[in-house]
Amino acid sequence: MQNKNALIVMTKNPVLGHCKTRLAQTLGDEKALEIYIQLLDYTAEVSAKVEAERFVFSTSKLNDKLRWENTKTHFKVQSQGDLGTRMHNAIKHAFDLGFEKAIIIGSDCAEMNAQDIEKAFNELESKDIVIGPAIDGGYYLIGMKKLTPSLFQDIEWSTASVCKDTISKVKKLNLTHARLPEKSDIDYEEDLQREGYVRFNVEISN
Repeated sequence: MQNKNALIVMTKNPVLGHCKTRLAQTLGDEKALEIYIQLLDYTAEVSAKVEAERFVFSTSKLNDKLRWENTKTHFKVQSQGDLGTRMHNAIKHAFDLGFEKAIIIGSDCAEMNAQDIEKAFNELESKDIVIGPAIDGGYYLIGMKKLTPSLFQDIEWSTASVCKDTISKVKKLNLTHARLPEKSDIDYEEDLQREGYVRFNVEISN
């Protein structure tokens, strides 16, 4: 293994009615699926530019791997359990393989770019943890150079306190951390109005 950086992408199959369900509440299942496919394509494009081995952890076996496939990409199915358990197990897999730095991203941040991810890996040269806060209180990226299970335990996922609670745990462990610029995930219709979404072309008017 030449590259010591592992980039983990948490994702799922783009299936009608089973993705971006909060978007679907106002836009409908078809438009939500269209948006998610564009987000997947964008995440695949961005992550492929990063100097790292890429691990695509999907909730089930991917039906369409074409957008992700290259010589530095590996496909895995997420473990069972809540989001914290699944992220912990994905990072553990990377460290068990001998990687020195592991970063996790999702597949629903239209504002993140390859430079953000490269900066995160660079921050891990001097920091224990790196985190990219999301505007909704969660985070779009988290990375570390040593497995830290407690960061994924006793967190109320999908709430506005996820990032704050995670950073509080980091401080209690006396770990150093770096924060990336705050960015927006695409979860609700109003998120589509943000500047980072202009690269997509989805008609959302009724």
